Amino acid sequence: MRNRTLRRRAGAFGAAGALVTATLIAGAVTAPTASARPAADARHGQDREARGAAIAAARAARAGIDWRDCPADWNLPKPIQCGWVTVPLDYAKPYGKQIKLAVDRIGNTGTKDERQGALVYNPGGPGGSGLRFPARVTNKNALWAKVAKAYDFVGFDPRGVGKSTPISCVDPQEFVKAPKMDPVPGSEADKLAQRKLAREYAEGCHERSGEMLPHMTTPNTARDLDVIRAALGEKKLNYLGVSYGTYLGAVYGTLFPGHVRRMVVDSVVNPSREKIWYQANLDQDVAFETRWRDWQDWVAKNDAVFHLGDTRAEVQAQWEKLRATAKKNPIGGVVGPAELTGFFQSAPYYDSSWVPVATVFSKYVAGDTRALVDAAAPDLSDTAGNASSENGNAVYTAVECADAKWPTNWQTWDRDNTRLHRDHPFLTWSNAWMNLPCATWPVKQNTPLNVKTGKGLPPVLIVQAERDAATPYEGAVELHRRFEGSRLITERDAGSHGVTGLANPCINDRVDTYLLTGEVGSRDVTCAPHATPKP
Repeated sequence: MRNRTLRRRAGAFGAAGALVTATLIAGAVTAPTASARPAADARHGQDREARGAAIAAARAARAGIDWRDCPADWNLPKPIQCGWVTVPLDYAKPYGKQIKLAVDRIGNTGTKDERQGALVYNPGGPGGSGLRFPARVTNKNALWAKVAKAYDFVGFDPRGVGKSTPISCVDPQEFVKAPKMDPVPGSEADKLAQRKLAREYAEGCHERSGEMLPHMTTPNTARDLDVIRAALGEKKLNYLGVSYGTYLGAVYGTLFPGHVRRMVVDSVVNPSREKIWYQANLDQDVAFETRWRDWQDWVAKNDAVFHLGDTRAEVQAQWEKLRATAKKNPIGGVVGPAELTGFFQSAPYYDSSWVPVATVFSKYVAGDTRALVDAAAPDLSDTAGNASSENGNAVYTAVECADAKWPTNWQTWDRDNTRLHRDHPFLTWSNAWMNLPCATWPVKQNTPLNVKTGKGLPPVLIVQAERDAATPYEGAVELHRRFEGSRLITERDAGSHGVTGLANPCINDRVDTYLLTGEVGSRDVTCAPHATPKP
């Protein structure tokens, strides 16, 4: 789904981010049909994991969380407190190896009587850290002030992420080095080189993090979430998930429907088994092209400020010229086409990037290359940031590769991405190489969970922008269909990823009402878009 640098920061599928209908169907056809044993074995495994999750949750409920001041190097302001929750590496072996998950919290700002429990957050990825969530209170984020009166804000690093038994696939300083190969292949030799890099990346994951890899799945993270709920002393979970966090929420709601109290999912990954994850990434490529054009139209409309052309075609021509220049001679020796894509893709991701990206682009065309190098090149001196980036990418890859079966034959990838690239060139090949390690993934790949409504699932609130690039609109419609009683709020003619973080009273007020009262309203709602960025 998005490029590595961005994905690490924002998280999915990304927060601010994969591809395979034909193969999943083919896999179903070629599976042994003479016997029901594989299905029975899968059910037996799920039963063991369900029992393991119940054992782990009961243990966590007894242990609680030893809340303390956060370690200084976590950079979390007081009065945020930090702690640990212990979970099994493998839920089928609840008494086997345990791993520790980092959690943090800030108490509700209202009275004891106003408190409704803890609100647990996941920002997406897979691979994003949720530990900054309580800082919405210390930063006095006005959008969340009403909800903060009623809820403790709780963040966590999912398994493998950040402070929670982090995984790695490659040396972080090597990971960020630039310039990288142009993602758009110019020859079969280019494709072969990229395939080799992807294979080596998968091998590196196994060498550096092999013990964790088989257990880096969304269902296991959902089980972890239930153990965190128990450790918090909460009978039921209040949850806010953005981007990939919506898929985590959908899987949690399917596995633990009776444990949900309130759930808000924002910018929704399509939970269909046919989409997770190969086809979801192909769909993303199409949506990114749409939103890229929206941004170009806005840049053209503001030509008096940016001087990049007064039509979309002129802005695109400037982009192609920049890309060709960087391919021939990387800007500042470090910014080639791959680095440009990594930087520019934040514009289709988030409206908050529209002005900064256009400003850097405008400066470059006016002769100032420094701003572009500063924005798009890696900072090799930022070793902590680079380690975080590499870790985020490792988790992204590990989870998406283990969650589902991916095409293993190169012809499928080549055919699908060559075809898509013709009309959707902005992200297609970049996304393909990002996900290609899944074609040679060294551990078992699973069948995605069938997301559905189970006994006790309350109404879920779904929020989605119509033109979202990272999680196309159809994903919200699909989850709405699968979760009975859910409500869908659509932000019309908008496409910024992560809607609940933007000022739009039509949306903000409904999210507040739901979290404070449980009311979802009698019907789905379409809201006008939030304000367009002003240069």
